[in-house]
Amino acid sequence: MRYRKHVFVCVNERDGADPRGCCAARGGAAIRDHLKTRAKALGLADIRINKAGCLDVCATGPVLVVYPEGVWYRCPTKEDAEEILLAHLRDGKPVSRLRLDRAAKDA
Repeated sequence: MRYRKHVFVCVNERDGADPRGCCAARGGAAIRDHLKTRAKALGLADIRINKAGCLDVCATGPVLVVYPEGVWYRCPTKEDAEEILLAHLRDGKPVSRLRLDRAAKDA
């Protein structure tokens, strides 16, 4: 089966002493699980929710990226994940307030 969209949610775990922190400690796995469960409940079988290793924007995590658009998001809560799911993944309208800009990704 081909997917219309792929979502990669960072669940990377790094040492607690690392000043950047990590998406795992900020709830990345719970965000991924929520997106996966809700996408299935909504019948969005053409959307694939995957876990990802480090996406290298640790300080803004949890983070996720949606392809094929290449839209990057910070996603601190399940409510934010739900907004991304409904607005972007279901309805095709990216959520501007949660988007990571190029400067944040390149930092």
